[in-house]
Parts: sequence; structure tokens; C-alpha cells
Amino acid sequence: MTEPTTLTMTLEGGPVTIRLRRDLAPGHVSRIVELAGEGFYDGVVFHRVIDGFMAQGGDPTGQGTGGSSKPNLKAEFSNAPHVRGVCSMARTPNPDSANSQFFICFDDARFLDGQYTVWGEVIEGMEHVDALPKGEPPARPGKIISMRAS
Repeated sequence: MTEPTTLTMTLEGGPVTIRLRRDLAPGHVSRIVELAGEGFYDGVVFHRVIDGFMAQGGDPTGQGTGGSSKPNLKAEFSNAPHVRGVCSMARTPNPDSANSQFFICFDDARFLDGQYTVWGEVIEGMEHVDALPKGEPPARPGKIISMRAS
């Protein structure tokens, strides 16, 4: 079986297609694909959405402090730029603490380059990410309906 090259994240506004960057972060891509296949992200909200910066989700508690039951991942930092549409892993101050939370950049966030693991980029449907309710947390957070590798 061939490894998936994209992920379809269905938001309330519509589908978002993410090109997986296995060349940059094979371990993180494998984790995202594995969790998506288990239905882990289905129903999970974007708990931190900052206009002009990024939308963060992937915490099953919806609070920004949770993750999956799987072990944290070793950082796979690269020189890939954090620009509009880039998908990167959230983490604590410990570089090797990424687990299931991720963020999608709304705009240029190059100050994050080399400090967070880039694992994908939105190639279609960015307007649906743009439409997510803003806030930390939003009053009515946007939700991932489903997320599957393809």
C-alpha cells in the first residue's frame, strides 16, 4: 500500500486539502495520518484562533493542554518557512513534546522557523480555515468534522 500524500480535513465550512510533507517530518506525518485514521480528530475544536497568525487544534479536551495517549514525538525541525497555509506541530517549551496538536498559519510567521515541526501545507480550502471563529478560546469554536488521509 502506498503512503498517503494528502489529508482531507472537513471543517463546518467545507473541505481543506493538506499536502503531507513526509520529506520534512516523516515521524510527525506518520503520527497525524495514524491519528486521523483512528478518528482521533473527528469532532475536535480549534481552541486557539488568532487572526493574522494561526489556528490551533488537535487537543481532544478542547483546552489546549491535552493530546493523544501516544508518546510525544522527537522534534523534526527544518528550514521550511512558516507562511500562509503551512501546518506545523504545537508543543510545550520542550522541543520534543509535540503529540497531536497542530496549527495552520494564516499569514507569515517566520519567527517560528526552525523551532516547530512543519508537516504539511494547505493546497485547497484555505478559505475554510480563514473562516474559523477567532478567540483564545473562541466563544463558539470551529470543529473538525472529520480528518482522513488520502
